[in-house]
Amino acid sequence: MAQTGSLTVTGTGVVSGIAYAPVRRVQPRPQLPTGGTIDEGEQQAEIDHFAEAIVAVQNNLLERAEHATGNAAQVLRATAELTADRGLSRSVRKLIKQNETAEWAVVQAVDNLVTQFERLGGLYAERTTDLKDIRDRVVAELRGEPTPGVPEPTEPIVLVAEDLAPADTAGLDPELTVALVTEAGGKTSHTAIIARQLGIPCIVGTGKAIRRIKNDTPVLVDGAAGTVVANPDPDKAAAAVAESADYLNRVRAWRGPGRTSDGYGVELLANVGSGEAAVKAAAGQSEGVGLFRTELCFLSAPVEPGIDDQAAIYRSVLEPYAGRGGHTHVVIRTLDAGSDKPLAFANLETEENPALGVRGLRLATDNPDLLAHQLDAIAVARKGLDIDVWVMAPMVATVPEAREFARSCRDRGLWPGVMVEVPAAALCAEQVLRQVDFVSIGTNDLAQYTMAADRELGALSDLIDRWQPAVLRLVGATARAGAASGTPVGVCGESASDPLMALVLCGLGITSLSMSAPAVPAVRFALRHTPLATCQAMAQAAIDAPVAAAAVSAVQELLDPQARETTPLG
Repeated sequence: MAQTGSLTVTGTGVVSGIAYAPVRRVQPRPQLPTGGTIDEGEQQAEIDHFAEAIVAVQNNLLERAEHATGNAAQVLRATAELTADRGLSRSVRKLIKQNETAEWAVVQAVDNLVTQFERLGGLYAERTTDLKDIRDRVVAELRGEPTPGVPEPTEPIVLVAEDLAPADTAGLDPELTVALVTEAGGKTSHTAIIARQLGIPCIVGTGKAIRRIKNDTPVLVDGAAGTVVANPDPDKAAAAVAESADYLNRVRAWRGPGRTSDGYGVELLANVGSGEAAVKAAAGQSEGVGLFRTELCFLSAPVEPGIDDQAAIYRSVLEPYAGRGGHTHVVIRTLDAGSDKPLAFANLETEENPALGVRGLRLATDNPDLLAHQLDAIAVARKGLDIDVWVMAPMVATVPEAREFARSCRDRGLWPGVMVEVPAAALCAEQVLRQVDFVSIGTNDLAQYTMAADRELGALSDLIDRWQPAVLRLVGATARAGAASGTPVGVCGESASDPLMALVLCGLGITSLSMSAPAVPAVRFALRHTPLATCQAMAQAAIDAPVAAAAVSAVQELLDPQARETTPLG
């Protein structure tokens, strides 16, 4: 039954835009068992039943992956791989042999893994949502119940959920799912990232308050304000949607390179994770690729792909941008993997604190061939293509690390760069920049390490806010070092997709912004309506603020009245 009466629920807006449609919730999760036993003679039949359910769930995910592209396909394949995890199956079979039912064994085995993953943190903690999703799918399959997950709408809906697993959000149709709202999650959650890729309004972290809005209730979602209004005035809601659509049309009409209103240039680049994503980004308004996340291509690879296989993947990202002339470039990041971002072929041990462990470039210390093979493959991929190939290493902390990586790249005819994610690299930016041809700032990790706060922990989301003045000061210091040496300094974290933050980054001296492709038009539009001097004043106001919220307010006050009408705030 639909909600009656007006009601407003507030969360964290992560993708701006306005949508008006009825609420639809994900297919209910199965009621989980709290116990269950079988006779010893039923063990084998129960094991066989479990094995059949696992195969069915995995095949369903793989089938969906076949009809998806880009990151969505990779996410689905990675979830399918996790479904077939041998450790999980062994734990379930062991419990069945102790006379537990398959359903109860699945619940216990997954709950144990969730506890372990939460303790490990990092990407492991992120994957607890995946594990719970797999648990629910397997239990539903064992019972012969419908697969839990998102509805398949025939008309526009606002999708509401406690949380959304990657398998839920992969392959959503933005024409029918016009907004996402979740109880949990933060600005860097999987749901937020998918919403940015789809270019639809998204609000996370509403808590249980969103449950007060019943299924089929029409709601007005404001992704910038972070509000969900139940039963708004239909005429006013329609007008708000029309105004938002008009804004988007005006934004998309603007073409050309990134420029402030007085002509200061800022390259607007795309973040991609596959050749398919690169094709779409190149067909849009991006000037190149500022971040190709190579690890996303290998999430389900059991062994290290050969050089030719890797080269084919890298070339699929380079080709859409080849032949454009000028200085068009694609930035390829070497494997950003670690015990918190597991790749089967990296042979990493579980770590007590993976965010501070062996990850990124540090993998090459004990496994130098892994990096050497990847650089060799990139060199093969670029042959015959009229395009600049820039390669950057993640998790660089020292000058010698930057120097050695640069040597390895230059030996292969590649442009070397590093990511500034560790405060040490920002503090030593002048020395680091002498070793490389460019740097790119990963604002998500830089915030995490600067503020000593886990980026995946919702309770600390205020600390890792992209507007934290301490983080912006490190960004500014790195940009100044780049200007002094004539070295490009870009930003490839989620900060770059926020039009208001883009103005601040421009004012700090950042030379390129890399973001999800759908975000490029809005950032270009904001820049074109703001002079460089205003951007610089905004940057100074932001770093002078005591806290993130004050930084946002101070910057908003400096917006030109015309720009205020066209720039999504915060």
